[in-house]
Amino acid sequence: MNQALLVVDIQNDYFENGTNPLEGSFHASINASRIIGRFRDESLPVIHIQHIALSPTATFFLPDTVGAEIHENVKPLESEKLFVKQFPNSFRETGLLDYLKEMEITDLVICGMMTHMCIDTTVRAAKDIGFNITLIGDACATKELKIGHETVSAHEVHNAFLAALNAYFATVIKTKEFLAEK
Repeated sequence: MNQALLVVDIQNDYFENGTNPLEGSFHASINASRIIGRFRDESLPVIHIQHIALSPTATFFLPDTVGAEIHENVKPLESEKLFVKQFPNSFRETGLLDYLKEMEITDLVICGMMTHMCIDTTVRAAKDIGFNITLIGDACATKELKIGHETVSAHEVHNAFLAALNAYFATVIKTKEFLAEK
């Protein structure tokens, strides 16, 4: 088993005073930081994903803005790999898959934002490619969504997406459980 950590889109716009704040983003970033610490301590690969929006109608993650920068709680080290993406799927039109193959990675631990969008899409893509995935549920965050006249709370959205990914697509666990392993 060759394992790597994938930290997806933990960027300033998702935090308080950002242009698209998520519920629980700060708490999730602290948990992600703890997972990153474990990987760094064990000299295992930490890979960061940064979304930069190129669409003229985009309202967040705009190029060359503070909001698009990776949050200080999970800042990459110079030695860590960073991939920039423009789509929810972290594999689409990035060098991520080639890099993982080159590193002979078979298992991914994933955390980041937004649970219902980029995390869901990236986990499903990784499973389709053949990776074994552990998803750190409390190191992810999302927001409330609307369907028709109904509002679905961020808590419900988060849990529904984690539940849908659990078992077949990933093993969903909490930070404390992951850190207690080994």
